[in-house]
Amino acid sequence: MAKRTINSELFAEAQKYLVGGVNSPVRAFNYVGVKPLIIKHGCGSKVYDYDGRAYIDYVLSWGSLILGHAHPGVISDIKKAIENGLSFGATNEREIRLAEIISNAITLIEKIRFVNSGTEAIMGALRLARGYTKRDKILKFKHSYHGHADYLLVKAGSGLATLGLPASAGVPRDFIKDTLISGYGDKKAVENIFKKHGKKIAAVIFEPCGGNYGVVSPDIDFLKYLRELTAKNGSLLIADEVITGFRFNFGALTQKLGIIPDIICLGKIIGGGLPIGAYGAREEIMNHLAPLGNVYQASTFAGNPVVMQSGLSTLKELEKLKDKYSSLSELAGYLSESIRELARALKIELNVENFGSMFSLRFKEKKHFQRFYRKLLESGVYFAQSEFEANFLSFSHTKTDIEKTINSVKIALGVI
Repeated sequence: MAKRTINSELFAEAQKYLVGGVNSPVRAFNYVGVKPLIIKHGCGSKVYDYDGRAYIDYVLSWGSLILGHAHPGVISDIKKAIENGLSFGATNEREIRLAEIISNAITLIEKIRFVNSGTEAIMGALRLARGYTKRDKILKFKHSYHGHADYLLVKAGSGLATLGLPASAGVPRDFIKDTLISGYGDKKAVENIFKKHGKKIAAVIFEPCGGNYGVVSPDIDFLKYLRELTAKNGSLLIADEVITGFRFNFGALTQKLGIIPDIICLGKIIGGGLPIGAYGAREEIMNHLAPLGNVYQASTFAGNPVVMQSGLSTLKELEKLKDKYSSLSELAGYLSESIRELARALKIELNVENFGSMFSLRFKEKKHFQRFYRKLLESGVYFAQSEFEANFLSFSHTKTDIEKTINSVKIALGVI
């Protein structure tokens, strides 16, 4: 790692101008105690730093790049879109086409609203739910991260868990007084919350597969219970599919699981690597948004033509690959099981969680993950830099990538 002289110089310069040298806390690599990667470019399954080192990438812009880096078809389409202008602040045809392909893939979504991030999508969906139901309270689950809106930054997993924080400073108590919290899968706790607050709960928000406290596989029985309970109490059920939308199938994971939420929030993959968020529902609910209704939400850059083209091109490519999702899951499963077997053989306590094309690692002691991670990075394998974050596979990952990763994991486990 000492040879990364250009990277080290750039990071020193970054620290002069950026808070901690980064624009998002987990990027600081504090959890593993090394200087962060400074990435120059990416291609396929790999990223490259400024010292010319290549890394097999399992972060993939936090799951956004399901086709891998710099997909030739997507890049070509984006270049053409750029030639027509970067931003209009007005409706363009690409918005319509991206909305159309999403609506056709996720039939629950009759109308959609594009925004600029997953956080914005969740904020808009919750405001809409409150406006629609004329109620104030929302229920979320411990260790579920739904963006950095003030009223959601409590027991939120992800970056907060990585930094060991129960909540964020700067969030007044009054901002979270209407945020109710339960353990995921705890029917009794949810039942008690609804007995006390049922007629005041606007919505329950959940991740069909958790990705911000390690990978948390779906509890289908619990999700069905939530669907029944919210319907009975007149509350909306909101699926946060910012990570999971188009990750496991061509559409929403809730479709695959047989759960029908009222509102679905999307992000990451639908932008093809550019900033995006979206929320959609049946027309009756969505028409409460301005300009048709009295729930206000606006944005200068929402529906940006370049972003829309990136998302549209990505989803068109994914539609061609929709029968290949199972192969992607099998590859991730093979990698996950291989890591488990290596740990067992070395008598190392390591929990490997895997669902579809996502996986996460949790050692008994943090220092073990730190040693493991540093060695892995030295060998050219880039995993998520926290045990609380998920890792992802893309359609650009090959069996050769996986075998090289397994070999690197074997060496890295040997230093623990």
